[in-house]
Amino acid sequence: MPDTQDILLEQLQVGLYVHLDLKWFEHPFAFSHFKIKSQEQIHQLRSLGLNKIRIDPAMSDVQPVALSINLRELAEPAPPPVPAPDSPELAAKRAMMERMRQQREDAARIEHAFVDTARAMRDMEKNIFARPAENLQKASEMIGKIADSILSAPELAIHVMGDRTGGEEIYLHSLNVTMLAMMIARDIKLPREVAGAMGVGSMFHDLGVRNIPDRVLTKTEPWNHSEQHLYETHSSVGTEMGQQLKFPAAAVAIVRDHHEMYDGSGYPRHLKGEEIGVLARIVAIANYYDRLCNPVNGTQGLTPHEALSLMFAKNRDKFDPKLLQVFIRCLGVYPPGTIVQLSNGATGMVATINTEKPNKPELVVYEQGVPREDAIMVDMERESDLNIVRAIKPSQVPKEIYAYLSPRKRVSYYFDASKPGQGAAG
Repeated sequence: MPDTQDILLEQLQVGLYVHLDLKWFEHPFAFSHFKIKSQEQIHQLRSLGLNKIRIDPAMSDVQPVALSINLRELAEPAPPPVPAPDSPELAAKRAMMERMRQQREDAARIEHAFVDTARAMRDMEKNIFARPAENLQKASEMIGKIADSILSAPELAIHVMGDRTGGEEIYLHSLNVTMLAMMIARDIKLPREVAGAMGVGSMFHDLGVRNIPDRVLTKTEPWNHSEQHLYETHSSVGTEMGQQLKFPAAAVAIVRDHHEMYDGSGYPRHLKGEEIGVLARIVAIANYYDRLCNPVNGTQGLTPHEALSLMFAKNRDKFDPKLLQVFIRCLGVYPPGTIVQLSNGATGMVATINTEKPNKPELVVYEQGVPREDAIMVDMERESDLNIVRAIKPSQVPKEIYAYLSPRKRVSYYFDASKPGQGAAG
């Protein structure tokens, strides 16, 4: 614990870093420790009924206001009274707690929709050959609803999902790729009918993987040359399947070309630059990112922040530069699922971002003494004096904080498609 000292309420001034020795719901502030930024905050602190307050001199910009010795001697320690139940400060905290309760309800509803969508995709994919026309129609209708919602939303909120996916993990990759591709489509204002065809192609982009033996897909060691070659056949095999199933030509092209790279290093045809169709270039970015976060063989993936950094810093030649720029701008520097350190020293996890304001995400924050089920949700747009300092690798996070934040073993996104003006990401 940092070296702290107690001062009187009369000694407070802007620039002091204070620690409140109260339960979180007994004060109106987002955190129990912070630097005073305004006289209004001093007024709020003085209204809490405390006799004294603890400060951290090392974190403060100024010294406490000096008082005469007589005032110091007059100050008698007294138990801090609980603020009046009708105080405006606690009313503000109750409003904050109500917002967090609503956010948790929304997250549960969105997660339920996410699992339902994954299951529907499973059913369509499993039955696509038994009833091709019927299931292609269902897929097109589902994609149509998603496209309508995402493309028309004034703002798009991207949520990170938990691990309670009901055993549908095999289908989550296709759902992630579909949703992230739609996010790009929205930003570049792709026409609705074109986005719909892209959605079908991205939903079934790995159709040919069903022909790859499980011993290859589940192998945790690196593939040898023959195994890599076998896996790469899924693009050509999927193309034949898509044609047999009478997929739209644009969707077939995505199935065929989603592993083609802008620098010509991809497969199966080693296409380069604009030889690759724009829809396949979009899906290639979403597919590559999701495979970095969620590897095909279930080994440890990169964090979302690491994946984006790798794509931009080392592998940018593999992608259409304009589309990669769009992708990074939409997800933000700290995508949902990233563990971050804040400027006040707190640790949190990015839970939701708005693609219009990706640098002002909502965070779940660890605060000692606050139960995990009531974890603090901080909206960075509301906290103007708070910043994200850096991303943290899960291995660098203390065990109790890691368990509290519960970072996802696999990173899945969902755009909330059930509310006007908001979006869903899987």
